[in-house]
Amino acid sequence: MHDDLSIRVVFFDAAGTLFRVRGSVAEIYLKYAVQFGFQQKADSLVAIKEAFGRAFREAPPPVFAVTEPAHIKQSERLWWFDIVHNVFYRVGMFERFDDFFDRVFAVFEDPASWELFPETASILKRLKGQGLELGIISNFDSRLFSVMRGLGIADLFDTVTISSLAQAAKPASKIFHLALNKHAVDPEEALHVGDSVRDDLEGAQRAGLRAILLDREGKHSGWEGRCIRTLNEIPDLLD
Repeated sequence: MHDDLSIRVVFFDAAGTLFRVRGSVAEIYLKYAVQFGFQQKADSLVAIKEAFGRAFREAPPPVFAVTEPAHIKQSERLWWFDIVHNVFYRVGMFERFDDFFDRVFAVFEDPASWELFPETASILKRLKGQGLELGIISNFDSRLFSVMRGLGIADLFDTVTISSLAQAAKPASKIFHLALNKHAVDPEEALHVGDSVRDDLEGAQRAGLRAILLDREGKHSGWEGRCIRTLNEIPDLLD
């Protein structure tokens, strides 16, 4: 980061970077599925987790041709319905699936289902205090707004750019360029921080931004310099 052009904006991915699900996604789906009549087996948790991985890999990006807020929400919901249906089609379908989906979709909109990483609030305030603009670039859907408000971080961000409203999803350069335009900065004046090699690191770099991979568990230790274990390391990289 030590070059003449200084960073003016720091963008963050949302889920997995600033906050995480309480418990695990698969545990939450299993818990509610059982309430609605799913027959749990010994390997159900592992099976659900694997089926989700596969369903996400096979799903189209969450990019929709509609622009009306009500239609966007409907499209987001249908996108998720297809993924969750795909999962339970593999691990065991049950009669009250539609009611289950309604319930679980609402659960993930509830801020109580999420928790900030310990350093998130303090590091965002510190960066803001240094005069940096802050933004979010996320493939999360519009439920993100209520989650951010509930977690108390919504007011710390100048912009939020999400795939369903941007009509582009990471790693596509378009979503990064739309976010940059909101701040009126050039790509090299922006830093993007996220936990996905493909969506965050490679996507941002291809769009011309500086990028740092957040690797909380040390899975990518080979990447010297562009890899951090906690958000607390960001200010040192900016100095």
